[in-house]
Amino acid sequence: MKNLPFIIPAIIIAALSIIFPAVKVLDLLSYTFEPIIKSINSVLSTPPLGTLFEDPTSTAQLRTNDDTTNEPLSVLENKVDTDGALPVDNMSVSRAIRKVFLASQQAEGAGAKVRRSIGTPQLRNFSPFLMLDHFSVNPGAGFPDHPHRGQETITYLLEGGIDHEDFAGNSGSLNPGDLQFMTAGRGIVHAEMPRQNADGSANVGLQLWVDLPKNLKSCEPRYRDLRASEIPQVTVDDDKVTIKVISGQSHGVDSVKDLAYTPVWILDVTMKPGGKITQPLPEGWNAFAYTLEGDALFGEGDAKRKVEQYHNVVFEPEGQVVHVEVEPTAAKEARFVIVAGTPLDQPVVQYGPFVLTTKDEVYKAIMDYQGFTNGFERARDWESEIGKSMKH
Repeated sequence: MKNLPFIIPAIIIAALSIIFPAVKVLDLLSYTFEPIIKSINSVLSTPPLGTLFEDPTSTAQLRTNDDTTNEPLSVLENKVDTDGALPVDNMSVSRAIRKVFLASQQAEGAGAKVRRSIGTPQLRNFSPFLMLDHFSVNPGAGFPDHPHRGQETITYLLEGGIDHEDFAGNSGSLNPGDLQFMTAGRGIVHAEMPRQNADGSANVGLQLWVDLPKNLKSCEPRYRDLRASEIPQVTVDDDKVTIKVISGQSHGVDSVKDLAYTPVWILDVTMKPGGKITQPLPEGWNAFAYTLEGDALFGEGDAKRKVEQYHNVVFEPEGQVVHVEVEPTAAKEARFVIVAGTPLDQPVVQYGPFVLTTKDEVYKAIMDYQGFTNGFERARDWESEIGKSMKH
């Protein structure tokens, strides 16, 4: 019975596909069956209605919400070699800022609150990135049993603790500074639940959804945990700037390798007043920064922009470096993450936690999940232990 919310929409989709041209079925569902889709959202802890069916391209190019096209790179044909340090010299071109916007607050999961900056009308399907949530989960709330297919999720815990469990018998915990890289592949069902902290404080972190290349969407699911103690860091600018190199490289320091299938860089930067950095990024990759604490200045010269807490800074793909600094007179230090990833040369069709490349694949994912087939066999009669607390 836990899959009942999928049965009715799946039947309706199949019927409408016969009656109407396929390209119109999803638009019709968005208006005619909005109550049904909203009920599914509440069960699955997924992005809002506007992001459920998203096919932003009918060609090889991906399109962001502001109709700015990206020049995609083929994962197989144009793999970027980032094993060597990226140089910074006087000829390096600074990346321009495309836009800056405040993350939107919304409820998610079961009683959780998030600030979402990717996967909203402000920035949708910024390939390879699908969603970025800055979450705050109090004891008694969380993300009980829910499925995924076709993407990777990267969870970075900043405060508190999170326990996880899946239908394959895997379980574990994240502590402050830890990360989990989960590849959903052909299908996984899991739960992510917060700790009951002794002081009653919230559990805070970031979760980033990354698209998988089409040829890896049917791979077996897997986990890779990265503990805080394993993350290399570097201090620069007379100890005014500390960079945790979660993935990628910075100032001659390389990260742990083979964390995600889709090439992604993640740098956690803490900057004292008066500090500044020039950070190289792989050219052609899509990149953004998200501000966790304080204010920082992004860009250089006349294009420099002051960015406050909880804002997303989206960079143009042209250029080799990004410049960031904190004013010497700032009242406090700033903390932000810089994230970059290689764009994927493929369309995105997303229905909540199912991220595929065609509508037919999405329909099949719904049927596979509700029928316990093709990767979801172990979901039959499975219920997480940590998720049971939400029923009491």
